[in-house]
Amino acid sequence: MVQKYERNQDASVYVGNLDERVTDELLWELMVQAGPVVSVHLPKDRVTQSTQGFGFCEFQSAEDAQYAAQIMNMVKLFGKPLRVNMAASDRRMQDVGAKLFIGNLDPSIDDKLLYDTFGAFGSLVQAPQIAREAAGQSRGFAFVSYTTFEAADLAIQSMDGQYLANKQINVQYAFKKDSKGERHGSAAERMLAAQARKNDPNFQYTQG
Repeated sequence: MVQKYERNQDASVYVGNLDERVTDELLWELMVQAGPVVSVHLPKDRVTQSTQGFGFCEFQSAEDAQYAAQIMNMVKLFGKPLRVNMAASDRRMQDVGAKLFIGNLDPSIDDKLLYDTFGAFGSLVQAPQIAREAAGQSRGFAFVSYTTFEAADLAIQSMDGQYLANKQINVQYAFKKDSKGERHGSAAERMLAAQARKNDPNFQYTQG
């Protein structure tokens, strides 16, 4: 059984908008300039094994991570400005409910295309999740989670009814798990998210 490594979220940063040429080693070399690095992780697509445009870097202390988020955000790597946020803040914001359902997807659309398309509207909590059959084929829909409702609202306004790979997609708030037809994006969720933003001193690092 593979033992899952638990990263120290409070001492970690989320790094987004990564070029596909960026490797764990290259990201390590860049981030060590901000402070002592413990680990670097670039999630890979389970089918293609290509990186998904984002990763995480764990530092020895939360102070080092905060410093990295301040000085490394918007630094260009292969011509692309990096998004560097505190991972702990992203994790706390993960359940605010800014989760979208994207339907009628063409089978040719992959995680990277969705990331590049929907990442333009704001910071994503994680890579887009395309629903797949056991053999790996797309089931024609996916989920995208943002760190803020403002980004999710903008994505719906901009992308619902648009064409992606010659198919008209629909974009709306996803249904809540174990709920009777209730969708994310409710007034109650928005109020809780606003309260979390007010109470979380690191929330500023989730913007981008």
